Amino acid sequence: MADSLSAEQVAQELARIEAAVDGGDTGLGKLGFWKLMALVKLDPALIEVAADPAGRIDAKAFDAFTKRRFPVWLGNLVLAIGVGVGAFAVLIARYASSPLAAGLALVAAAGIWSVAVHSPAHWVVGRALGMRFRCYFFGGPFPPRPGLKTDYASYLRTDARKRAWMHASGALATKVAPFVVLAFWPGSAAPAWAAWLVLAIGIVQILTDIFLSVKSSDWKKVKRELAVARSYT
Repeated sequence: MADSLSAEQVAQELARIEAAVDGGDTGLGKLGFWKLMALVKLDPALIEVAADPAGRIDAKAFDAFTKRRFPVWLGNLVLAIGVGVGAFAVLIARYASSPLAAGLALVAAAGIWSVAVHSPAHWVVGRALGMRFRCYFFGGPFPPRPGLKTDYASYLRTDARKRAWMHASGALATKVAPFVVLAFWPGSAAPAWAAWLVLAIGIVQILTDIFLSVKSSDWKKVKRELAVARSYT
């Protein structure tokens, strides 16, 4: 594929890819879809040509291999309940008379909040910046984690720096969560080992981001979108 394309060439490529997807070939990477999108993102004029058909293609391919999908409102509700459960665990940690119960509750709160705040942070920031979302799903390595699927047409139409912020928001929320929990430790009956475990959860997550996420997850996408943004200057 050439390094630059005309609007007509983009439309033709998308028509080819969509026909292949409709025929059952949902390997978007193999079909050249993501390479095409990388070029489209560099030209605002091409984004408007590509957004709607690219959104359809992305949705068709995603739906073909992701069977466990849930409405966005339901996923947000379940994860909001998770945030509430984490808050209740913090209350137990603060007011339980048993050091063991308080310690276990403190560690549980760190784990629960780390998971529960991730996707809602993506949703809140993404919606504030003009993006839409299609559904929740389970993804990632074992154990599966809740994921939030963007509406790719609205994603493309959003400024690259805003796309980067959306990707960063979930990662940042997850990393901050254990340290927020840790702030409640001094006023609790939880023993020192619980505080060290919560700190370890936070540090491990940061190290995971440094060594893994920059290659395959949220921070990789942040870097990608910031590179797009820099190409405009």
